Amino acid sequence: MGQASPKIQWLKMAIPSAIDTLRELASKETNEAAIRLGRAIVAADEAAQKRVLLLQYRDEYGGRLQEKLAAGLTAMECRNFQLFLVKLDDAIAGQQQVLRDAKRRIDEERSSWQASERKRMSYTTLAARALKERQRKESRHEQKQTDEHAARRLLYER
Repeated sequence: MGQASPKIQWLKMAIPSAIDTLRELASKETNEAAIRLGRAIVAADEAAQKRVLLLQYRDEYGGRLQEKLAAGLTAMECRNFQLFLVKLDDAIAGQQQVLRDAKRRIDEERSSWQASERKRMSYTTLAARALKERQRKESRHEQKQTDEHAARRLLYER
């Protein structure tokens, strides 16, 4: 049994194995999931900041209403302040829902990233095992050739 030609050896190494292709795809999927997770985190941070700004504005506006009430306010002005506060409260409630949705999306994207990472790690483990097995077989093959060569040499020397 002869050794494969150098051209065939090179060809075997040049063609990526299926597991290597799967590893590359899983790495790409993991990177994309990480990008989506990052975007979801940024969106949640922005939603939280908007909510804080709305709450601050509402507190400031409520303080102005108290000042105006102390200074004297017409019924129409009081009604306008109250209507605007209701609109602010609605905006705050809406922003709170946006924030809840953004946090839910973070959880979903984190789960997606973790699943992708587990898949990538599984393929990496399989590739490492395949490489180890391939190296073991090559080592056994080389040892067999060395033993055969030594046996032939010993036969010819007699």
